[in-house]
Amino acid sequence: MNISNQDLKGWRDDRVNPRQIEKYLKAGKDFIDEDFVLTRLNRCRGDDRKRIRDIIDKSASLQTLSLDETAYLLNVKDKDLICQMARAAALIKKKVYDNRIVTFAPLYLSNLCVNDCLYCGFRSSNSQSKRTLLSLAEVRSEVKVLAGEIGHKRLIVVYGEHPDCGIDYIIDTIKAIYDVKVKTRNGFGNIRRVNVNAPPLKVEELVRLREAGIGTYQVFQETYHRDTYNTVHPRNTIKNNYRWRLYTMHRAQEAGIDDVGIGALFGLYDWRFEVMGLVAHSSALEEDFGIGPHTISFPRLEPANNTPFINAAGHKVSDDDFKKLIIVLRLAVPYTGMIITARETRQMRRQALSLGITQTDASAKIGIGAYAGDPARAQDKKQQFILGDTGSLEEVIGEFASMGYISSFCTAGYRCGRTGKCIMELLRSGQEGKFCKLNAVLTFREWLDDFAGEEAKRISEPVIQSEINQIKERMPGMFCEFIKLYERVKKGERDLYF
Repeated sequence: MNISNQDLKGWRDDRVNPRQIEKYLKAGKDFIDEDFVLTRLNRCRGDDRKRIRDIIDKSASLQTLSLDETAYLLNVKDKDLICQMARAAALIKKKVYDNRIVTFAPLYLSNLCVNDCLYCGFRSSNSQSKRTLLSLAEVRSEVKVLAGEIGHKRLIVVYGEHPDCGIDYIIDTIKAIYDVKVKTRNGFGNIRRVNVNAPPLKVEELVRLREAGIGTYQVFQETYHRDTYNTVHPRNTIKNNYRWRLYTMHRAQEAGIDDVGIGALFGLYDWRFEVMGLVAHSSALEEDFGIGPHTISFPRLEPANNTPFINAAGHKVSDDDFKKLIIVLRLAVPYTGMIITARETRQMRRQALSLGITQTDASAKIGIGAYAGDPARAQDKKQQFILGDTGSLEEVIGEFASMGYISSFCTAGYRCGRTGKCIMELLRSGQEGKFCKLNAVLTFREWLDDFAGEEAKRISEPVIQSEINQIKERMPGMFCEFIKLYERVKKGERDLYF
């Protein structure tokens, strides 16, 4: 962590490769046409029921909506139409992803960062932030808790932008995470999928990331509005380069990473513009690679230690508008996974489930070393923002089960090659939901037998039985093989999947 200013400057200067941006531009322009977006938001108005119904029907056929169609949905004011949109969003989610919610945990490995984003507790000018970089031994300790005591199978691993946590550190820590295997009550616990939230990387670095066996590579644009982007990301930082970040997912696809996650930080600019930006980003990936984003995230600005900008931000998103943007995104990009995180309160997260959410974190801690460290030790100076929901995984699963949802720990698609274009075709046809349903039951059985308390079991067993009954009814040709695997899981075998 003791790097000279000259070395740091040289590292910064080497991070951006203009050629890896320019090759994707069309007539020198990128895919965010601000004038076009703003014009559509101003012109595509009116609560014409037939038009809105036609747009919903297009979404129900699992086609990405155009920016015009998205703008019409964003501008709907009629409460009855919004309710129709919400019902359609729920049905589309069920059609594509069935009755499951994927759970994961965030794991922050470092809060070192050379950037100075005004909204972030990790920004380089925040002198109150206690800087930490986990060693490989400390990474393993965190994972032993997550996989061996809590029961997670998926992580989103988060890195800052800094020489000490560059691509070599990322690769080493991913390997360390996958290497951990912990004895549990009836079987064993391990992390089967590592998703990565990291800074924009070069193509050659992304190739190495793919070879390390990651799941989804996640980078958020933060805001698609250029003036706002330049304001909140100071000129002397790497992150100030709007297009380097904008084309990160293009470079990832070029490198062979075909599951990518995009997002915007809602509250930096007009939420309607950001939704349009996310849809434009999805469409650009579909057009250029035939594969849209695997996931879309939509975090809202939250308080952070010694970060006064957040209090002065002028684009706060109300709860009603937040729910509406979730609905519109589910309709606009119907095949994608949608992630709501513990930034939100427990009440908001539960309300959002019925609007099309497919993934959420649980038992989230975002301090560096917070899972294995002393729980009494203050973490506010070692985390990026303040969480809204700190419920345990068991509490979250119990609540989901009481609402009729099954928690899925499935990671099978990544071992079976159901990624990229393959999974997109399965999602659009509604076929992926069948595999997901089978594997959700198998992995949920694992978790209940290895980690659940009596109350969680009491609430969850009826959900599992209901899912088994549905499998028998809807997939009779697969039922015998499923039951064989299910019985093997009950006897202590682990990581069995279709």
